Amino acid sequence: MADDTAGPPPSMPYWHVYTDADGVSRQERFTLTRFELKGIDPQTAPQWNDRQAPSRASVTFTVLPVGWVGQWHENPRPQWIAILTGRWFVETMDGHRVEMGPGELMFGEDQNTKARDGREGHLSGTLGTEPCTMMVTGLEVEPTVNQPGRFR
Repeated sequence: MADDTAGPPPSMPYWHVYTDADGVSRQERFTLTRFELKGIDPQTAPQWNDRQAPSRASVTFTVLPVGWVGQWHENPRPQWIAILTGRWFVETMDGHRVEMGPGELMFGEDQNTKARDGREGHLSGTLGTEPCTMMVTGLEVEPTVNQPGRFR
């Protein structure tokens, strides 16, 4: 369905925390680009949607207190994390540290890492003087290995 008033398809940036072929966690910024203009049902006006593959999921609203640090750990399952308020950081085993704030999106998929130098998965924590609130959508899917940016 085309709609000239909607303009070109949008894109949406996200950070992908993933495990490479050597078992090292890494993170890179990618962009969701598979948007289609259509209503979510016949009665809804067209909107831009980038539909993901269907899967069972659980949603958790999380509040990380000021000063919170999650020592080295893997994401418990592949999960989308949307930052609502506050700021946090994620450092991967390759030494790359990313700071994120409200409106930013991350896909955590660092399962199956191999411990090195006391590091496994990622290190994360809050930044600043306010808690970091987020919406976490955990997917019941098999994690991939060495597929950075698999949603673009």
